[in-house]
Amino acid sequence: MLTLFHAPGACSLASCIALEETDAEFEIKTISFADGEQHKVDYLRLNPKGRVPALIVEKEPNLISEKENITVNSKGNSGVITETPAILFYLAQQYPEANLAPLSDYFALAQMQSFNSFLCSTVHVAHAHRFRGARWANNQSSQDDMRAKVPENMSALFTMIEETYLGQPWVLGDQYSICDAYLYTIARWLEGDGVDITAFPRVNAHFQRMEDRPAVQRALRH
Repeated sequence: MLTLFHAPGACSLASCIALEETDAEFEIKTISFADGEQHKVDYLRLNPKGRVPALIVEKEPNLISEKENITVNSKGNSGVITETPAILFYLAQQYPEANLAPLSDYFALAQMQSFNSFLCSTVHVAHAHRFRGARWANNQSSQDDMRAKVPENMSALFTMIEETYLGQPWVLGDQYSICDAYLYTIARWLEGDGVDITAFPRVNAHFQRMEDRPAVQRALRH
């Protein structure tokens, strides 16, 4: 049994999409950022980072008790996985029949990991400067300057994705993968970041293909 903690509009949508692409038995639990639920004690027990996504993997009934500290220190094949790239790769490996990763092609697999790492460490961080500036600067003027830079930075990064990384019809070419769920999730932030997605024809076409997938449509209902 899998339980995914998800906040609408957050990067956890990618994990929702990946789950919907599998035949896994899962439950989605919504975390309200507006109510600060990600900082409450019960959730911090699961993910001390106070962020989403967090995926509880429970292999046996009642294996994880309320008193256990089920973090990355959990033993065996049960516990909590955090960080989008890790969750996506776990799902691709655990449910190979969903064909979410080129598991038998080590070079293509490394390319997949490279792209997802880029989205996580660079693109997501550039977006976060719009409303998370306090993570990097104390002065309001510095935070305002970072916020003003977001459209330029996101445009530059999506230009790179458009021209260098995005295959056709999917990120890895002919094979749909967890990269596509992740790219779509971040592309949904472009409008709010002041970037017109239609300036990137390949990215925009990819976005529309993703919107047509039943798994994406189901994920958006969570």
